[in-house]
Amino acid sequence: MDTPDTIPTPATSVPAANPAAQEVSPHDDAALTQLHTNYVHALRLTAMLTAIPVLIGGLVFESVIVEETPIPAGVVMSVLLVLSLIFIIRVPMRRFQARGYNMSADRLRVVRGILWNSDTVVPFGRVQHIDVDQGPIERFFDLATLTVHTAGSHNASVYLPGLNKALADDMREDIRAHIKRDTM
Repeated sequence: MDTPDTIPTPATSVPAANPAAQEVSPHDDAALTQLHTNYVHALRLTAMLTAIPVLIGGLVFESVIVEETPIPAGVVMSVLLVLSLIFIIRVPMRRFQARGYNMSADRLRVVRGILWNSDTVVPFGRVQHIDVDQGPIERFFDLATLTVHTAGSHNASVYLPGLNKALADDMREDIRAHIKRDTM
């Protein structure tokens, strides 16, 4: 079982769908940096907002089905409530634990995935442009998503959510400075 301090790494390396993003061998043992702890809260809030319509739909479904079947009242809602609590409490923590990054002098490594692990490295020489995005939930928790766009097909973007806004801006400027230095 994973602890909050560990981030799983993939056991095998699979060829990247994006030629600009290179997969890393499992022997690349550079320490990964965990995302900001507020990212768990943002994921939980998002999960809660997703679960509310499902619970309302379950309540409506149960009110209709109880009149027509011998199913006791509360069974459907009890099951949905337990599943929603797992979805709101456990899944965001697992997603947080399964993500990490490492920014070195010439590349950005992003590790993510619970069922399907992805360990992607983007050399700064391949970067076309960089975005820092914030949605309303991220803005509330002072988080941002760093998006690194590389030359290539529709898989040419690498997303790194859960960064502190100031850190995301600093990372963007560091990568931008490296790109500027390479093009001169």
